[in-house]
Amino acid sequence: MGGREGERAGTEEIMTAPKNYITPTGIAAMRAELDQLRRVERPEVVATVSWAAGNGDRSENGDYIYGKKRLRQIDGRIRRLLKRLEIAEVVDPLAQPDKEKIFFGATVTYEDQHGKDRTIRIVGTDEARIEDNEVSWVSPIARALMRKSVGDVASLRAPDGEVEVEVLEIAYEAG
Repeated sequence: MGGREGERAGTEEIMTAPKNYITPTGIAAMRAELDQLRRVERPEVVATVSWAAGNGDRSENGDYIYGKKRLRQIDGRIRRLLKRLEIAEVVDPLAQPDKEKIFFGATVTYEDQHGKDRTIRIVGTDEARIEDNEVSWVSPIARALMRKSVGDVASLRAPDGEVEVEVLEIAYEAG
């Protein structure tokens, strides 16, 4: 491949944003957070900052300084949520036509390298919570399990080397 063609292909790759798959529950949670920030938190902080600004010297006014900092945090989070919602592609796990294989939205029980059963749910990057056993569809374990069926063995690279896990159960639930 010539130099120009390679450059063009690389540019197209960079310009294409990665998919932002999300479950119906995940997008509802993001919209609720955005609404909470816009309608409740931001107006409360604006009122506090306005009150604090009226108290005089702003350089040593803790309410004013903290309020302005919190306002920047809220505005940054609002911008991030808006960007993520703009590119979100909602995928309903219940609409998955092939429920015998692992795809986005699946709840998977597998046996790890130590013989212990583990259950995870494959969700979008914005809704992944490891403490709730929800992993992003781009995580190493999710990528290794994709398209596998019950009884299949998946290999993944772990910090302590190559690890094999066996798929025990696949379920698709509302989410």
